[in-house]
Amino acid sequence: MRDQAEALRLKMMKQQGELGRAIAVVSGKGGVGKSNFTMNFAMTLAQKGKKVVIVDMDIGMGNIHVLIGKNASYSLKDYLEGNKLLDEVIFEGPYDLRYISGGSGMTSVLDWSHSMFERLIQAFEELQKNYDYILFDMGAGATNWSLDLLTSIDEIIVISTAEPTSITDAYSMMKYIHVRDPDKQFYILCNRAFSKEEGIETNERLQLTMKRFLDKETIILGSLPEDPVVRKAVREQVPFSLAYPDALISKTLQLIVVRFMEQRAGEIHAHDQTTKKFLTKLRSIFSKGRD
Repeated sequence: MRDQAEALRLKMMKQQGELGRAIAVVSGKGGVGKSNFTMNFAMTLAQKGKKVVIVDMDIGMGNIHVLIGKNASYSLKDYLEGNKLLDEVIFEGPYDLRYISGGSGMTSVLDWSHSMFERLIQAFEELQKNYDYILFDMGAGATNWSLDLLTSIDEIIVISTAEPTSITDAYSMMKYIHVRDPDKQFYILCNRAFSKEEGIETNERLQLTMKRFLDKETIILGSLPEDPVVRKAVREQVPFSLAYPDALISKTLQLIVVRFMEQRAGEIHAHDQTTKKFLTKLRSIFSKGRD
């Protein structure tokens, strides 16, 4: 009965308007600039008039708010534990961007209670109803629960660098997700490329590997150059796309965002179906090992 009620609510939400596009940003390993990309990608979408919220899902290590020099008084943990309403843990950034901090006190998802999962599902429903884009900034690497979550999210942006270990780990991450959901849409992006050719080679290598070994088509978003303004912006705690809009990396990101927006989610997934799938999958996470 609960699943039928959820489906009915989602149907009503769909009738009121298109549900938000859920996107996870992942990497096979840390240190590739994933969170920095997520923040600037979201900021660029917001500059284009889109309603965007970032959900920091890096459990125990969430720091997305630090990139814009903000303090997150409350976090996702406070909402999940029932101490705060959802609106109270959503904070405002530049250009009306919104973000939810993961919270340094978050424990493993295996320790979450049934009520915490219920509240997470309710939060997702609300976010998809109120925002055009929901960006999940995932922790580096793969865990069982994060793979379950990624299986349910509409689209995945995979960040790699040109380092061989980064490419291998990015492929492994996509393979893990693909095994669980062969229909998943992947976008590939090379970050910190030292030349245009290096970025092209990295992306094409990943794309070819996915096609050859998994018979899986992927979409190349492009590559972002290694640019000293990124480090300066991190120190200044201002997104580089705002602090240095004329920098090569900022102009390149603008093109990447436009390319991504043109890949309409409706051509890949039906929003109401994927949302229902997301909720069902979240429930399966809780049920594992608890029966």
